[in-house]
Amino acid sequence: MVAGLLLGRAVPRLDTALSAVAVQGVSLPVARGRRVMLYPGLARVRYDRLDVVTGDRRMLATSLVLNWVVGPLLMFTLAWVFLPDLPPYRTGLIIVGLARCIAMVIIWNDLAGGHREAAAVLVAVNSLFQVIAFAALGWFYLSVLPGWLGLQQEHLNVSAWRIAASVLVFLGVPLLAGFLTRRYGERARGRAWYEQTFLPRIGPWALYGLLFTIVILFALQGHQITDHPLDVARIAVPLLVYFAVMWGGGFALGKAVGLPYDRTATLAFTAAGNNFELAIAVAVATFGVTSGQALAGVVGPLIEVPALVGLVYVALTLRSRFSTDRHTAPNGA
Repeated sequence: MVAGLLLGRAVPRLDTALSAVAVQGVSLPVARGRRVMLYPGLARVRYDRLDVVTGDRRMLATSLVLNWVVGPLLMFTLAWVFLPDLPPYRTGLIIVGLARCIAMVIIWNDLAGGHREAAAVLVAVNSLFQVIAFAALGWFYLSVLPGWLGLQQEHLNVSAWRIAASVLVFLGVPLLAGFLTRRYGERARGRAWYEQTFLPRIGPWALYGLLFTIVILFALQGHQITDHPLDVARIAVPLLVYFAVMWGGGFALGKAVGLPYDRTATLAFTAAGNNFELAIAVAVATFGVTSGQALAGVVGPLIEVPALVGLVYVALTLRSRFSTDRHTAPNGA
C-alpha cells in the first residue's frame, strides 16, 4: 500500500496512464493482477464437490441475508450517522455497501483456512445478484429510503452491462481458467499429481497477484488519498465499523446455525468484503473522477486490506473453539 502511494506520487501522470488502460471502466492492469491473484485459488477448488456446498441451505440463506439485506442497510445507516454533513462521501459509502465482494475475498478465505468450494459458490451467487440487483438497490437506498425518512435524496445512473463486465473480467475469466485447469489437469495426470505437484507450483502466484493488485490500486489513487488526509480519516471510521460488524456478525451467525469453522470463516469473509473496483467505476461514471463519491470508493481498499488481514488472524485464533476441527481439516490443509 505504501509502495503504491509513493509510486503514484513520485511518477508524474502515472495514475492518468494507468486509468487510460481501461475497458468499460474496468482497469486492465488491476484486472490482470486480480486474475493472477484468483487463478491459483480457483484451480484448487474441487468442482465435483460443489453440489455438497449448494445443498447447505443454512449457509446459502445466511449469506444472502448478510450480503443483500444487512450489508447495504448497515452501510446506509453508518454513512448517515458518521457523514451527515458530507453528502458526496455519504453517497460514495452507500454505493460501496451495494457492491458485494466477488474477488479478493477468495484470498482472505484461503489465508484463514476457509472452505474453498463454499467460497466459490457464494462468490458466484453474489456475482449473479450483483448483476440483477445492484441498480435497483442503488435506486432504493439513494432515492426511495431517504425520501421515506425525510432525508436528502440522490440518483444513481448505472447500466447492467457495466456491472456484468466487471463481474466477467474480475471473476468470470479466472473462474473458467481454474475450472478447465483442474478438469484437464486431472484427466491428463491424475488428481494426486495435480494436487501434490501442480498446485504447489502455482500457489505462490496468488500472493504475487495480490501484492501487484494492491500496488496498482494505490498507485492509481495515490493523489486522491494523500491530498485529502482529513477526509480520508472521516471516511475510514464508518468503514472500520462496517468491516468489524459484518465480519463479527457473519462469524457469530455461522457458529449459531451450527456451521463448522471452515464454512463459518467463508461466511464471515464473504459478508465483510466489498467490490471496490465496481463501486469506484460506478461513482466515477455517475459523479466524475474528482468527486467525493469516487474518493469514498478509493478509501475503501485502504481500510479493507489491513482490516481483513487482521481479521484473518482473529479467525485463526477463534478456530480452536470449533470442536469439529478436531475431526476434519479444512481443504486438505
